[in-house]
Amino acid sequence: MSDEADPKDRTQLYLITPPGIDPETFPDRLAALLDAVEISCLRLRLGSQDADAVARAADAVRLIAHERDVPFVVEKHLALAERLGLDGVHLEGTRNVRKARETLGEDAIVGTFCGVSRHDGMTAGEAGADYVSFGPVADTGLGEEIAETELFSWWSDMIELPVVAEGALIGRDGDRLAKVRELAPIADFLGLGEDLWAQPDPVATLKEIDKLLG
Repeated sequence: MSDEADPKDRTQLYLITPPGIDPETFPDRLAALLDAVEISCLRLRLGSQDADAVARAADAVRLIAHERDVPFVVEKHLALAERLGLDGVHLEGTRNVRKARETLGEDAIVGTFCGVSRHDGMTAGEAGADYVSFGPVADTGLGEEIAETELFSWWSDMIELPVVAEGALIGRDGDRLAKVRELAPIADFLGLGEDLWAQPDPVATLKEIDKLLG
């Protein structure tokens, strides 16, 4: 994942694992997606925060990603990113961004989720983040504050740091790719996670999204 993004460049796809994966079957599911379209980055995001479980999952998918030259980052577990030789870490908030940069070095990918906070996004950039992500972009049913399109428009106009739109990008009813169409022109990356894996045919959906990006 580049730490610089030209707004004229094509929006890139950022893939996030589902919160629960079967180490026996998931690698094949993942490989099918990575072989279908170009993915800029893969994030390991598990519901479990047990370090051993995360490490086992990372081992199960790391080779799949690296065989295809897809950078592979882990969510939250800075120590595992260093120990397992991953490409970087995705954090939550701004607290550990500077520490992650110092620990992993300048070549590592350091990103962070900032919810809907412009201030946190800018603080993360000043601390050394390569990108920030905002979301969810639509209602998830969990009562989360929604990152409105205006936030991404403002960020694109005012801030050079790349931005990821993630969370509920794929709708459940009607035009399920409406948010993809809306955000693709202004977000540098589209982060596809549970909303993609829940599709009846994730590969077909991913190809459809990739085609929309031109």
